[in-house]
Amino acid sequence: MPRKPLDEIDRKILRELVANARITSSQLAERVGLSSSPCWQRVRRLEEDGYIDGYVAILNQEALGLGETVIVEVTLERHDDEALQRFGAAMLALPEVIEAYLTTGEYDYIIKVAVSGTSAYEEFLSKKLYKIPGVRHSRSCFTLRCIKNKASFMPLSLG
Repeated sequence: MPRKPLDEIDRKILRELVANARITSSQLAERVGLSSSPCWQRVRRLEEDGYIDGYVAILNQEALGLGETVIVEVTLERHDDEALQRFGAAMLALPEVIEAYLTTGEYDYIIKVAVSGTSAYEEFLSKKLYKIPGVRHSRSCFTLRCIKNKASFMPLSLG
């Protein structure tokens, strides 16, 4: 089903939701210049049309005892659909993996892992990542500090 093109009000709604997904319907309506009911209907349409996948809370990993973020590049032994699907399913099942991307280039996947420290990461590697069939190689990089952490991005204009 084709998506209805976004107009300026839709873009304003999306920008406001990216900035604060907990905004009330009445606050959102006021900020975008609509009354509550039409604004709510637009939000529902944006959800139904697939412009909004969901709403999230961005957690403070350090406060949760998971202060280390590791970026891991993974190479698989094979690249057929079955191997890619198996690895993707494994990433979905690992709670430490907070992002996973199938990529182009030297590595097949880049994953972002939250752990409590180097020993927890070693355990993640040995007991989880390296137990996944088809993993040939990985390279890890511990991050020093998060400069920006956003769940999504809404461009000022589309097209």
